Amino acid sequence: MAIQTSGQLSLADISANRGKCKHTFFDQINKLVNWSSVEKLLRSYYPKGLHLSGKPAYSPLLLFKMLLLQTWYSLSDYQVEEEVNDRITFSRFCGISMDSSVPDHSVLSRFRTSLGSVASIVFLV
Repeated sequence: MAIQTSGQLSLADISANRGKCKHTFFDQINKLVNWSSVEKLLRSYYPKGLHLSGKPAYSPLLLFKMLLLQTWYSLSDYQVEEEVNDRITFSRFCGISMDSSVPDHSVLSRFRTSLGSVASIVFLV
């Protein structure tokens, strides 16, 4: 399942923007990291959804960002799925609209397995 990114905020996103969420850490990360380069690298190792018919696969960048959250906050696959669903700051960091579905724990596990040693190398960079 893919994340729809039309560039428009949903009503849920607009409401969340009015809240007093602290985005400082994730804003700093987003300023420091060139995510398009990371996504390009990830797509070379995880090309799922590029040539398949039917529903597109989740973005490898979204899944990678979930792995980052999992590492930074010492979360299990189940916990990171739950936290991205519940925390506005986590869902924003991952680029998920509040009314979009979040990849479940099994998708995250398969993604990590498919990257194998590549994921550990990227984490070190």
